Amino acid sequence: MRRADRLFLIIHALRGRRSALPARTLAETLAVSVRTVYRDVADLQLSGVPIEGEAGVGYVLRKGADIPPLMFSAEELEALVVGTRFVRAFGGKRLSAGARSALLKIEAVLPPELRARAHRTRIYAPEVESRLESSGVIDRLHAAIEARRVLRLCYRDQSGEASEREIEPLCLSFWGGSWTLGGWCRLRGDFRNFRPDRILDLSETGEVFAETPERGMDAYLRAAGVRPDANL
Repeated sequence: MRRADRLFLIIHALRGRRSALPARTLAETLAVSVRTVYRDVADLQLSGVPIEGEAGVGYVLRKGADIPPLMFSAEELEALVVGTRFVRAFGGKRLSAGARSALLKIEAVLPPELRARAHRTRIYAPEVESRLESSGVIDRLHAAIEARRVLRLCYRDQSGEASEREIEPLCLSFWGGSWTLGGWCRLRGDFRNFRPDRILDLSETGEVFAETPERGMDAYLRAAGVRPDANL
């Protein structure tokens, strides 16, 4: 976790508290050492944040220095909580970590009644280790899309036939039961969609491609019958 994120979370963890919050509790929440918490709090105090307390006792924000909560409706909050659960379950390890951090920040600035409601929502997306998302494949594809790296695939189609492909990856789409990787297939000379769970082998060629009007994301969406400016 970045230091700036830690400082943000420390301030908001202290928001509205009547009793001192022990440094050890903060350390466990932030997954850092107690010594790191001591150092961060000291830096915040030096920068003018009105934190009172000391090591071994705990910390509170000075009375009257409370920070107003984020203004979420109950429905907005539930949507955020459920959304982060789905990202954690299906978005790959990288986005899962981001979702955990985002939810921690959201809950840190909520008043107690809304924080309690966040934990009561009954829509779940259980994280299962045997899923494709836990294998690291989604993370590798996501990274290649962001860096525009050409991929070499050994791919098994629906009939079970395997082929070697070089593709320019453009996007990942989740359909509720499966993922597809959309991109320009150099073998077919056209846009194609690939199921990550049918990829037998995956490697990078070392080449970086440039999106063009004919082979870029907008062209892919038009070929799929979707307006490029659609709110996806």
